[in-house]
Amino acid sequence: MTAAGGGSAPVFDQRFRAQLRDLIAWRRDIRHFKPDPLDPALVDDLVRLACQAPSVGNSQPWRFVLVEDPALRVRVRANFAAANSEALHEYEGERAKLYASLKLAGLDKAPVQMAVFCDAAGALGHGLGSRTVPETLMHSVAGAVTLLALAARAHGVGVGYVSILDPQRLCEDLEVPADWHFVAYLCLGYPGIEDSDVPELQRRGWQDRLEYRSFVHRR
Repeated sequence: MTAAGGGSAPVFDQRFRAQLRDLIAWRRDIRHFKPDPLDPALVDDLVRLACQAPSVGNSQPWRFVLVEDPALRVRVRANFAAANSEALHEYEGERAKLYASLKLAGLDKAPVQMAVFCDAAGALGHGLGSRTVPETLMHSVAGAVTLLALAARAHGVGVGYVSILDPQRLCEDLEVPADWHFVAYLCLGYPGIEDSDVPELQRRGWQDRLEYRSFVHRR
């Protein structure tokens, strides 16, 4: 990347584009963490970068809750355990065995945990774009989470997305406003597992990644 003069946008060269491809390709959903703490300044910077995500009408509906209280973390862990047990009963046979063998959360060791919500009622932007498609507010928050995960990977920090939770129970435990909608529970920390060019769910035989053209349709 080369900087342009006069306040104009930077020029992203081929080397930068190749590194960006690598960053995207090597992002992983991390479940194994080292207990080493993260620098609070780094965590703050990751949230700052996430807040540069595009949002419908510049609504900026994301809300980040850093879960630091040990007692609250115990409740979140119990929430996950209950939801995970219930989810296991949805599978049968070999699929159930494989599900039971997967490590689906890094709640025990991740030094940083944060819950991410969408605040539809308090969103900025005067309803531009979201009046017709309200879901775009949630989409905006999901985009912010993606940016946070990519920025973390660039710093060698892993992010694990915990989705096996009861959202209502989580909202009650964290005492967030009633009109905040749960989007993601994230575990952050330095990975406690070696990098692999194949994501874990593919290696374990849970689900292969399909060729991207299979998702493209023309009309």
